[in-house]
Amino acid sequence: MQYSGGVAALPGFRLERARFADPVPLAEGWRRIAAFLDAIGRPRIAFAACELRSPAPFTEDGFATFNKAYAGVLAEWGVLRDGRNPVARSNVCPRHAPPAEPCFHAFCYTVPEDGAEPSFAVAGSGESVEGKGTYRDNTVAYGDTSPGGMLKKGLWVLGEMERRMGLLGHGWAGTTGVQAYTVHSLPPTLTAEIVARGAARHGLTWQDCRPPVEGLDYEMDCRGIAMERMLPR
Repeated sequence: MQYSGGVAALPGFRLERARFADPVPLAEGWRRIAAFLDAIGRPRIAFAACELRSPAPFTEDGFATFNKAYAGVLAEWGVLRDGRNPVARSNVCPRHAPPAEPCFHAFCYTVPEDGAEPSFAVAGSGESVEGKGTYRDNTVAYGDTSPGGMLKKGLWVLGEMERRMGLLGHGWAGTTGVQAYTVHSLPPTLTAEIVARGAARHGLTWQDCRPPVEGLDYEMDCRGIAMERMLPR
């Protein structure tokens, strides 16, 4: 499994999110995350979700190769279980000032807290049905970035966010942050639907980024996390 569709804290724990002041290359990021977890007295298996930034969209084969190396670190950390990856992840590609190599932007981890409010993080999803073959063959409105095409893509992704949250026992009412990633204009019909569903209850964060695989044009992720911090440079 390349990554999880979402993660929720178990009773007696909460998720927290930490964002790097600047993108950190993966090798250094793994080291800094490990040191951070050590400093707060948490094991490696507390690592629950992450947000990555990559130079440009991958080919499908390139994405699979990248994911294999990424999962290798999680295996070393003892996070994988029977080959299954429980860590939620977003990986997008900034249009302007892209990093020279894949980097960490942010990550989530668990901390114990009796009576903690529920918390969750849903992984990024583009407009492609995953697990059914190639991205290209399962992409909604492939190559169509017209207003009508973007509406179809956006509606599908909204539905996927709702499906993943529902499996975790959550919905838009529990979100504290919702992000959309695209280099294309959002049609008014899509933004109206985002608002109508309650996905913009705290606003919608747009990031001028492409999804991580060639041919995808729209991605979203969301989270319900009360405690967030910025890590110093």
